[in-house]
Amino acid sequence: MSAVRSIAVLTSGGDSQGMNAAVRAVVRSAIFHGIEVYGVQRGYQGLLNDDIRPMDLRSVGDIIQRGGTILQTARCKEFMTPEGQQRGADILRARGIDGLVVIGGDGSYQGANKLCKLGIKTMGLPGTIDNDIPFTDLTIGFDTAVSIVVDAINKIRDTMSSHERSSVVEVMGRHCGDIALYAGLASGAETILVPEVPYDLDEVSSRMTANFAKGKRHSIIVVAEGAAKGHDVAEAITEGCGLEPRVTVLGHIQRGGTPTAVDRILASKLGDYAVRQLIAGDSGKACGIVKGELITTDIDLVVNTKKPFNMEMYDLALRLSQ
Repeated sequence: MSAVRSIAVLTSGGDSQGMNAAVRAVVRSAIFHGIEVYGVQRGYQGLLNDDIRPMDLRSVGDIIQRGGTILQTARCKEFMTPEGQQRGADILRARGIDGLVVIGGDGSYQGANKLCKLGIKTMGLPGTIDNDIPFTDLTIGFDTAVSIVVDAINKIRDTMSSHERSSVVEVMGRHCGDIALYAGLASGAETILVPEVPYDLDEVSSRMTANFAKGKRHSIIVVAEGAAKGHDVAEAITEGCGLEPRVTVLGHIQRGGTPTAVDRILASKLGDYAVRQLIAGDSGKACGIVKGELITTDIDLVVNTKKPFNMEMYDLALRLSQ
């Protein structure tokens, strides 16, 4: 006997590539197990607007390869209040929906945690390009975002090499520098600046001067937006050593585009896993993948834990940047 008879799925917060693959997995897994499934439009705002629609196999046809989210997403200040959270729970109950899968980042998990405490069976899926959710090695969209940044840096390096110039590339990551770290390592960046590690721009300038003295004629500096603004870094380098780096701010291009196979497979595994956990009677959990194994962690613990930074990888990037 299933612990749930019907479930809903929503996407919330910033979109990430692979969200559609996760929605598809939730819908098709639920239908496979004989569970009614509904889609909530525009996240928690749509929940409070009772914008909830039945979904079937055709609802999620031809979406696994698409970026963004067919359910759309929106910020919702009202849902941050106890009154809004209670109304959301009441709407789900009135609809006869006793399970909810939330795909999003930290703020989305906070909402799922509140609904769980109000008696709604919930499961969270890590949908964010930042890779800042603890208790999972990867978040849905991260691999695609890194691939987009690496591709951009490859193009930037070509022209910087031709003109013997340096470049500062600003990427997303307000509190987590994983995009900068992974993309910087993969693209051979000479300097990576992240919010988790203190840095000295005078030292960066000195290292660039030393590298040019050794014969280097271009340099790539990748900076996470939470560490500094790209233009401020370029200005400090110009003042420090006279070089004038060009600045590229990649912005929201990192959130768009076709998800990689890695993100599609990750989203498919997690979406199906979330449904099976709800059917088994589990609730109030965040689904993740650690060392290739699917796991669940109390969502209350997830939202109150900061993901550790991978200093081993950072040190590797530093050693290889000489």
